[in-house]
This record gives sequence, structure tokens and C-alpha cells, in this order.
Amino acid sequence: MITFVRNVSLAAALCAVLAGCGGTSGGARPAAPERPAAPERPAGAAAPSPTRTPPAMAPGPGGLTPVFARGPATAGKTVALTFDADMTADQGPRAARGERFDNPALIDTLRRLKVDATVFMTGRWAEEYPGQARAIGNDPRFEIANHSYSHHAFKAPCYGLPTLARPDMAADVRRAFDAFRTAGARNVVPYFRFPGGCYDDEALRALTTTGVTAVQWDVVGGDAFATDADAVAEQVLAGVTPGSLVVLHCTRSAAPVTERAIRRIVPELRERGYRFVKVSELMATAGRDPRADDLR
Repeated sequence: MITFVRNVSLAAALCAVLAGCGGTSGGARPAAPERPAAPERPAGAAAPSPTRTPPAMAPGPGGLTPVFARGPATAGKTVALTFDADMTADQGPRAARGERFDNPALIDTLRRLKVDATVFMTGRWAEEYPGQARAIGNDPRFEIANHSYSHHAFKAPCYGLPTLARPDMAADVRRAFDAFRTAGARNVVPYFRFPGGCYDDEALRALTTTGVTAVQWDVVGGDAFATDADAVAEQVLAGVTPGSLVVLHCTRSAAPVTERAIRRIVPELRERGYRFVKVSELMATAGRDPRADDLR
């Protein structure tokens, strides 16, 4: 369902905060990333597919940045798994001391299980792990979306996150796209997820010039600081319905059991007849839905 939400639900916002904290658009699109020579494909990676323009939603009332929260149930049993790769602008010293904000085992498991997915990455994460950002962003099984550069809040209060000034919001989003380009990632889509899930009309208005579509979720994975992989899996399995968009995380320090949960989630959803798609495909099905105008 495509909707404009003035206040994100407390549960969804809190989960996103814990993990790292934790038509066409009316504005100009981010510049396309440079096209370096294609690297050797990782084991389990999908074969290259033809380049296509990612779908985007039409602006909302008054030209506000559009918000996409889930696909239409009429599109069949599809589900989009999304993973927030969180790292704030000031966490470099923690990474230098050995804290891991990445989760390569999770990415390897998604490849092995042949699961398409969308990674919402902060620019700071791409700077810390440029090799991983490049590998994820050049694997046709994945797409990289924008989770801001700094992982600061775009609305106050937002569960203790530092807050960006409104004039700095668009620049922060563009800086993240620049970081993906510098890392050499190619499969970058013009989608944006607000840190902490916090936003309002002022934030949506501030991002209109970036050309992004804001992407939220309808299923909270609950993996932030979780220690029970089965509990995370059960929460996802209980929440998914046709067209669902699930938020999980790609940070070992903040979400240590996500990879184990995925090993249960994927086969059980496949047994139910679900197919895993990227956000771009889920958004495309919404555009084809005959009731799409009613979902905006």
C-alpha cells in the first residue's frame, strides 16, 4: 500500500532506532553511479540482468516526497525483505576498536538461498566497508537504497537521535549517494528510508529535490538486539501477507541473530508459496495494480 503517513507507528520506529541509532518523482533524480568494470560474480550471485530504470512513485499532495509502505495484495504472494545497514557518522572510533556494523554471513546466506533483497545503506557504512558495498551493489540479486549518510533524525524527537537541520537534509541524502558511487556500487535505486522511521511533512518537503521515494514497511522483524533467532523468525512469519515489506538489519553488533532467522524465514515462506522480490519489483507491481490510484 502506498500511503502518506504523518506519524510512524511506535513499534516500527523504535525497532529501526534500536538497530543503528539502529509515476515519477517531482524532484531531480540522484546522478547515476559510475559504471566501473564488472567484477567477478560472487558465488551464489544471480546472473546479470538487463539494466532498467527503477520505478518511483508520483509526488504526494503539494509535491511532497512520496511514501511507499507495502505492495498491493492483488499482486500475488510476493514479499520484499529489506535490511538496514546502519552506521552513524560518529561511530568510526567504535569500528576502529573492532565493533562490526557489517554482516557478510547474512549476505552470503541470501546468495546461497537465492533471495533477492534490498539493502538500505548509510553512506557512512559504505565508507567503512567499501568492498562489501561494491560487492552488494554489483550483484544483480541485490539493490542498494539510501538510509541517509549520517543516520541522524529527520524529525524531532526521534528516540535520542541527533537531529539534522531542515536545510541539511537533502545534502545528507545526496552525500550517501556519493558514498555509494565512490565505493563503485552500481545497483543503486532512488529510494530512501528515514533513520528511526521518523518523519513528517517538513522532512518530506525537504527531500523533494532529491527525487527519492521514501520507503517504510508493514512488517517489523524485531531483530534489533534480539538474542532469539526463532522469535525473530516467528514475528516475521506471523506478519507477512501478500505484498508485505519487511524491515530487518544488516549489522552484526546490533542484530546478531538475523542470519539465523533468515535460514528459517526463507524456506517457510517459500513453502507457503511466497516469492522474494526487491523493493523496486514490489513497487512496480503497485504501479500495475488497477487500484493503484486508490493506494496513494
